[in-house]
Amino acid sequence: MKKTTLVTLITATALMMLAGCAKAPAQGQAASEPASTDTAAADKTEADAAAEGDRKTFTVGFDAEFPPYGYMDDNGEYVGFDLELAQEVCNRKGWELKKQPIDWDAKDMELSSGAIDCIWNGFTIQGREDAYTWSVPYVDNSQVFVVKNDGNIKSKADLEGKTVGVQKDSSALAALEGDAADLASTFEDLVQYADYNTGFMDLEAGAIDALAIDIGVANYQIANKGEGYTILEEQLASEQYGIGFLKGNTELKDEVEAVLLEMADDGTVLKIAKEYSDFGMEDAICIGK
Repeated sequence: MKKTTLVTLITATALMMLAGCAKAPAQGQAASEPASTDTAAADKTEADAAAEGDRKTFTVGFDAEFPPYGYMDDNGEYVGFDLELAQEVCNRKGWELKKQPIDWDAKDMELSSGAIDCIWNGFTIQGREDAYTWSVPYVDNSQVFVVKNDGNIKSKADLEGKTVGVQKDSSALAALEGDAADLASTFEDLVQYADYNTGFMDLEAGAIDALAIDIGVANYQIANKGEGYTILEEQLASEQYGIGFLKGNTELKDEVEAVLLEMADDGTVLKIAKEYSDFGMEDAICIGK
């Protein structure tokens, strides 16, 4: 009886061991299946990442208070002539446009840090020729003085003893500190503003007597504010606008410039300019001429 029991126990033990061995491969196979799935998922993720890497984001730095080139509309959207040009370039290149408003005083830091790819916002070439890698000029622009109609300022000579406003780090300021320094020395005061919107508010309030400004911006402001302002016939200075890239970044400059020239040739630049005809953009276009 004990012998039979012993045999039975041995047999049962052997069967249990065999069963355990039979299950081991199944467990191993089950464990390997998720690993195979994970590998496929990883491969898919890498492929997606590679595909996403093919889509380039083009980040344009601009002054959001510099109409008609770049500004915020009533719907809270960033719009403007330069931003429309940039959008068309991106459409043709298959890039995504990122509109990055910047503090104009910090534009060089934004560009050198890589936060933006270029400065495209009524950006004057003259006086900055060696500081950036420039596209071809696309707009002829002038610096002018805006005054109120109810004043007695009819010419630049009448600015003597007056308070004149200007935007910080602007082309108008560069002119007043450069070739027109003699004229500026006759002013009672030269007030610098962070943006031209504030300057126009002070002009309207009588805090300043005149505002030195880009003619395109002046036309835009006057068109929006209605009658009551005059642009003096005598210009402060003349200049051209270009797209400013980081010094030495000729590869990106060449890519963007090639599309911009193509847009000039097929009439797209002029078509976009006509949307801003109230501000004299059509007459200001110089690219392709």
